[in-house]
Amino acid sequence: MAPTTNLVETISVAQAGVLLGISRKTAYKLAKTGELPGVRKLGGRYKVVTHKLYEYLDGKQNLAFLQ
Repeated sequence: MAPTTNLVETISVAQAGVLLGISRKTAYKLAKTGELPGVRKLGGRYKVVTHKLYEYLDGKQNLAFLQ
C-alpha cells in the first residue's frame, strides 16, 4: 500500500467504494449506517477521511461487512 502522507484528506463515498471493490449503492448504504470506515458528514454530504480508510485497507482494523 502507498504511504498515506501524500493522500488527499477526503474522498467521496463512491471513490471509497471503488477502493473497497463494492458498488456505489452499497458504499452509500454503509456510509449512512456508519459502517464505512472514516465517514464524516460535511454540509449534507458524506466524505471519507482517506487515512482512516487506508488504515482499514492496511489491515489495522477488520472490515466486518467485507467478510
